[in-house]
Amino acid sequence: MGNGGARSAGPTGEDEPLARAFEQVPPESPLAMPEQEFETAPPLIAPRRFNIDLWARRLLVVLLALIPAAMAAHEMRRSIGLDGISAMEGVYLALFISLFAWIAFGFATATIGFLLQTVGKGRSVAPRPLRASEPLRGKTAILLPVCNEDFLGVLGRLSIMERSLAQVMGGERFEFFILSDSNAESGETEKRAYQEMRTSFSRPVHYRRRALNIGRKPGNIAEWVQRFGGGYDYMVVLDADSVMSGQTMARLAADMERHPHVGLIQTVPTVMGASTLFARWQQFASRLFGPISAAGMIWWAGSEGMFWGHNAIVRVRAFAESCGLPELPGRAPFGGHIMSHDMLEAALLRRRGWDVHMVTADDSFEEFPPSMPDLFTRDRRWCQGNIQHVPLLFRIAGLHPVSRFQLLVGASAYCTSPMWLALMLVVLGGAASGLWPPAAVLPSGGLLTVTALLLFGPKIFSIIWAMADPARRIGFGGAARMTRGVIADIILSILMAPVAMLTQTINLFGILMGRKSSWNGQTRDRDGMAITSAIWLFKWHLLLGAGLTALAVKAGGLGWTIPVVAGLFLAPLLAAITARKDLGRRAEESGLFQVAAPWWRTQSYRPLRFRWPTSDGRRVGPVAANDE
Repeated sequence: MGNGGARSAGPTGEDEPLARAFEQVPPESPLAMPEQEFETAPPLIAPRRFNIDLWARRLLVVLLALIPAAMAAHEMRRSIGLDGISAMEGVYLALFISLFAWIAFGFATATIGFLLQTVGKGRSVAPRPLRASEPLRGKTAILLPVCNEDFLGVLGRLSIMERSLAQVMGGERFEFFILSDSNAESGETEKRAYQEMRTSFSRPVHYRRRALNIGRKPGNIAEWVQRFGGGYDYMVVLDADSVMSGQTMARLAADMERHPHVGLIQTVPTVMGASTLFARWQQFASRLFGPISAAGMIWWAGSEGMFWGHNAIVRVRAFAESCGLPELPGRAPFGGHIMSHDMLEAALLRRRGWDVHMVTADDSFEEFPPSMPDLFTRDRRWCQGNIQHVPLLFRIAGLHPVSRFQLLVGASAYCTSPMWLALMLVVLGGAASGLWPPAAVLPSGGLLTVTALLLFGPKIFSIIWAMADPARRIGFGGAARMTRGVIADIILSILMAPVAMLTQTINLFGILMGRKSSWNGQTRDRDGMAITSAIWLFKWHLLLGAGLTALAVKAGGLGWTIPVVAGLFLAPLLAAITARKDLGRRAEESGLFQVAAPWWRTQSYRPLRFRWPTSDGRRVGPVAANDE
């Protein structure tokens, strides 16, 4: 067992401080994790075989996206290009058709997912059931990286998973590791809480805090691999806010043992634990709309799936030999440590020949940011990480074509917001300057109908999918409450869309100008925000709303700008109201945004609820919630 005061002999023979402030861990079992050479393709573990069925699926999705885009291009060409296309009209067409194809791609994916989840009953996108005749042989570590989190909440979620594993065949093959990158103050709180509570668990729960936070989360995981990876076959990587049932973890481990060529299986987590109105809204949307699109994406991705950095199982040796990330040359935001490491790690596993799969799981959960500003803060980090991938697309040798496509899509997703803004400015600017009449460049009624179908079709599919199953329908509160929730979701989404559009545009241009994102502990709990703070935070949104209003008036009053301008003007109020917990409770009491309770609320046990020492010094240990 190590501690922060220890020193060890370094490779030069001189004493150097350990990069571990405190730990209670098993004996080390080192495993090499070499830094990858991006310019040279590594040897494959097995030859890649051309899967005509999988490529046919991808071709179908592309065609389902391109055909309506081509029809839209033809329709718009007929309306504005009869006398030739000017430069401004060319810009308009390029923006409109690109964005239309983007929407059509999402609709195509959702359509296929709807068929898989209804006709196919979701069997092809879920992990296989456990078999009593195939006991687990491998050993699995469950990794919980934390950084200045609510540690008692982390221990509470860990207790849910630990108790769930106790009910699963092969649960004894799992051990927990809490890998802390917290600062010294939070680290002391973690140390005391861990020492107080660790004997309450029925299986090993190890803890280690690094004194030096090198490489953020990927550096944290890499340090564990290099020290302990040799003793484990698989690792389930979680976030501090993750929960996954023991049944799902065991099923994932069994799938890894059945298929030795699989390097990673990513579950599609849904949102839980929402308390503010904003988080409850996003929780409802995640549970209702997420499974359809996820199933479609799993269908065409096949063995070239993605990794989101948590709620996934990874083959330790495959990860060690494939995913050692170098520091990129240059300064941040493009140089330094790789921020969106997870998507790149999936691509590097596939580069060496390991399969990467995704599966749906009803009992894999994560939490959601409690407010719009917290979501946008996280989104800025993702934007920087995804944009960081663009030069790597040309630098990394040996990437699978689908992996390159996924990295490109991840980066280009943040380009759609400035494209939407540019499209609106082109339409309004052209009409205001007299280049065309206000209605000349607007889509025809038929094309508007198709656009609405592409935008709202996935939501309609999700409603049908939920209605078709009585248990699922009851979980959403019944048909009436679910419909009410969908209507509220549509209204809120329309108001939030222009806010997200401008925020992502500002973030993207800030990153391109060299302003890097900070990567501190996430805000996971909030109860409201001052309206004055919200007004200052969304000042650029208010200014854009005023500018678009002036342009629309000068252009002759284009009515389609009303939802956009309303969303921009209402951004501070929307952020302040939806960040409140009391409104979240009222929504819960009224059945708005209702979702089914997570599995541990319906079992015969309750997770441990941890309480810290009281003001009079009495130590209050963990108790089961149903013991009170």
